Amino acid sequence: MQSIISIVGLVALTLIISIPCGYARQYTAKYSLMWWVLIHLPIPIIVLLRIKAGLNWHFIPLTLGSSVAGQIVGGALNRRRNQNVKAP
Repeated sequence: MQSIISIVGLVALTLIISIPCGYARQYTAKYSLMWWVLIHLPIPIIVLLRIKAGLNWHFIPLTLGSSVAGQIVGGALNRRRNQNVKAP
C-alpha cells in the first residue's frame, strides 16, 4: 500500500502547481492556444511527480481532480482580485 503522506503530498502539490495556471488563464481568450496551453501545462509536471513518488496509475483520478480544483481556485482568485481592484 502506498504511503498516505506521499498521496496527500502529491495531491497538495498538484493543487498548488495548477493555481498559477488557472490564475493566468483568466487573462486569455477562451479556447485560444494559450488557454489550452495553460490548462495542460501542469500535466507533465504532475506525471513526473507521481512517478517520482512511486504512485501507480490508480492515483491519476486524484491528481486530475486536484489539478482541476487548482485551475478553478486560480480563476476564482483572479476574478476576486479584479473585483476588489475595480470596487471604489
